[in-house]
Amino acid sequence: MLTLTRPDDWHLHLRDGAHLASVLPFTARQFARAVVMPNLKPPVTTVELARAYRDRILSSLPSNLGFEPLMTLYLTDKTPPSEIRAARSSGFIVGAKLYPAGATTHSDAGVTSMEKVFPALEAMEESGLVLQVHGEVTAPEVDVFDRERVFIDRVLADVVRRFPELKVVFEHVTTREAVEFVRAAHEGVGATVTPQHLLLNRNALFQGGIRPHHYCLPVLKRERDREALIEAATSDNPRFFLGTDSAPHARHTKENACGCAGIFSAHAALELYAEAFEQAGRLDRLQAFASERGADFYGLPRNTSKITLVRETWTPPAAYPFGEEEIVPFRAGETIAWRLIEESQT
Repeated sequence: MLTLTRPDDWHLHLRDGAHLASVLPFTARQFARAVVMPNLKPPVTTVELARAYRDRILSSLPSNLGFEPLMTLYLTDKTPPSEIRAARSSGFIVGAKLYPAGATTHSDAGVTSMEKVFPALEAMEESGLVLQVHGEVTAPEVDVFDRERVFIDRVLADVVRRFPELKVVFEHVTTREAVEFVRAAHEGVGATVTPQHLLLNRNALFQGGIRPHHYCLPVLKRERDREALIEAATSDNPRFFLGTDSAPHARHTKENACGCAGIFSAHAALELYAEAFEQAGRLDRLQAFASERGADFYGLPRNTSKITLVRETWTPPAAYPFGEEEIVPFRAGETIAWRLIEESQT
């Protein structure tokens, strides 16, 4: 049995409408708070759009589950500093997300040139709003497995140098180079780590054929990279913390000739992290990674309620309802070694 302070998810996709209502209970059952990504169609680019999205999330929340969505803005080439300041004053927006244009799902309206967002970044640095970064370049000549490493060299290192007081989260890091960059950066630079990148390397994309439900962006990397992520997540370094990047897509949008990128892990997030930490022999570090470091980084109080996991095997179904469609969860039809059994208030 493993009892933890109730954790938070510092990187989550909830979608909208009926899809939102389908996936939200999975997260709210395990997590007290989650940083909700803004890449809807249209994207959440203003405080008012974020407020409306937050209201839709809260109205979709089951009445027996306490959960706080932490909202983000979608940075564009034209995001004005005034919107950044309004976001910081809102009380419910904790960051702004940088998507390089074309990097991932619904990123077409993303940033085309970093110089265009320097005024917004200056306002973020002054106000204390966190920059959340999808760290990949999209230049066609760059190999897909190198896009994170090249992003560090071409973009992120310069941003961190130019804005030394800006708090930055390097989202869903996937490479040894990203781990090394975060470790060496100035105070205020952190990183989230997903369960799939702790548990899988890129061989998982091709086991027995193409595996579309193992396809995410940034794409899975080499075994040496997975090992570096495990070492970082299970260390005592406060810069690395939990962010599932759970990204639901309907089955038919994954299983086609041009499938969407994203892995849905919200149904078993903590159980999957427990597996990874147990395999590394560091279950004692899961509490800090899942329940303490993210809250500390964002300057929010740690939660006081508890959750309990037991070492008991179970098998996720082949699919869950997703509005009028269905979604295939991570590890569908496979055994998971840990099960969430309860939550209690202290």
